[in-house]
Amino acid sequence: MLITDSLLLDYKRCSRRAFLNIHGDPRQQDPERDFLHKLRQENKRHIASVLNTFYPDYEKPPLSKTSWKEKAQATEALMQQGVDCIYQGILWVDDERLTSLEYLNHSQRIMPFGYDYLGKPHLLIKQPGQSKFGDWFYYPISIHLGRKAKPEYKLVATFYAQLLGIIQETSPPNPELITRPLKHSSVDMVQWLPKLQLVLDECVTILETVEEPEVFIARQRCNLCRWYSHCYAIAQSQQHLSLVPGVTPSRYQSLQKIGVMTTHSLADANLDSIKELIGTELAQRLQQQARSLVHNHAIPRHQSQYNLSEILSRQTIELYFDIEAEPERNLDYLLGVVVVDRVTQTQTFYPFLAETPEEEGVIWQEFLELVNTYNEAPIFHFSDYEKDTIKRLGNLYQTPNAQIKPLLSRLIDLHHCVINSVILPVENYSLKSLANWLGFHWRDAGISGDQCVCWYDQWLTTGDRNYLQSILRYNEDDCLATLHLKNWLLEFFSKINF
Repeated sequence: MLITDSLLLDYKRCSRRAFLNIHGDPRQQDPERDFLHKLRQENKRHIASVLNTFYPDYEKPPLSKTSWKEKAQATEALMQQGVDCIYQGILWVDDERLTSLEYLNHSQRIMPFGYDYLGKPHLLIKQPGQSKFGDWFYYPISIHLGRKAKPEYKLVATFYAQLLGIIQETSPPNPELITRPLKHSSVDMVQWLPKLQLVLDECVTILETVEEPEVFIARQRCNLCRWYSHCYAIAQSQQHLSLVPGVTPSRYQSLQKIGVMTTHSLADANLDSIKELIGTELAQRLQQQARSLVHNHAIPRHQSQYNLSEILSRQTIELYFDIEAEPERNLDYLLGVVVVDRVTQTQTFYPFLAETPEEEGVIWQEFLELVNTYNEAPIFHFSDYEKDTIKRLGNLYQTPNAQIKPLLSRLIDLHHCVINSVILPVENYSLKSLANWLGFHWRDAGISGDQCVCWYDQWLTTGDRNYLQSILRYNEDDCLATLHLKNWLLEFFSKINF
């Protein structure tokens, strides 16, 4: 079996994903999302920026080498020559080479025997020292799109260093990471070599079994995985506890100890037993969430800090606000507002759209003009992002605080209202999940916010206005979903006496 850097990265994120990538049926994978392609393109631009800034004189293994074994041999030949910087090199260590190296003592044998290992570090950098090549050796640099040196990045960088140590017949060198914006950091090998050994042992053990690792659905971790639909269908059929909001992997393990394995068993479990494991407040919340899912009904939180009937009472004019952004450019390119006028019984959508990034300041002023026209109207939104964006744009475009402060006071975050006031039969508390349960559906089914990021990028590239129309339709539906949620909350809590 071949153990690769990408396999280890997948395993670190999800053991089930690594298993399915080796043993799963590719026909069960979801189509690749456009957002993944966009991330790859952004990563290529980031790598190019690093090369141009720090390592413009790199060399690459010859393009004529097509197999990874040939590229690995070509990479080693460049190292033998003493090339200062190697880009897109391949590190390959087969089992025969691993077992024949006498320089490795027992404490250094962190890679299980019986496997071949392949790594593709972005850069190999020459520096003075001793190796089998002469009075120099190489250390690896990994380039990542993230802004933090994540544990999985450090693990894979340690893997590269270990491969290099074997190839160079010297102690593994300290690897480096380069994250955005061009930030260098070193990986502590003393800390990470034992962790790499543990992960390698666990990974090969799981991959050699015939039984799939257990499903665990985690919204952020699973979001872009192509096995998501396959795993989600299994989780639903099992009534898996990971579908209950608030059940983390550690809490799941605790619940298993008392035989609570499914949503139904959590709903029916002895509450005192759960309290002993995870505390009274959390036990009550998780059980109520499970009961809400099982019985498909909303449960008010009687200790709510909100008087929602008062906060959500109908006003003559109400504004519903949602933003579309492009994180790579730090750009908020669409400020969408639906104005509800209860006198005229109309709903009007005002999309303030920056057709180029340079127009962000223009749409910010247009947005301010609209909301100041209705300066007594509450502004309903969903999540902290809208509030944070108003602060950012106000600071960026030097809007007087005398305008920003009253505007912020008018904001009403329905996400905060929901999570502090009611338990709903949903698997997560996103706007889409809540609104869908309430019967609201977006006109473009299956579309999420990250698709709008891709559409805006495609608009800038192609000039095709169909992309803009799709974004506007999605944003308007977000605003209308917020309206739908607000109306439901008002009706629900007007019937509740706390």
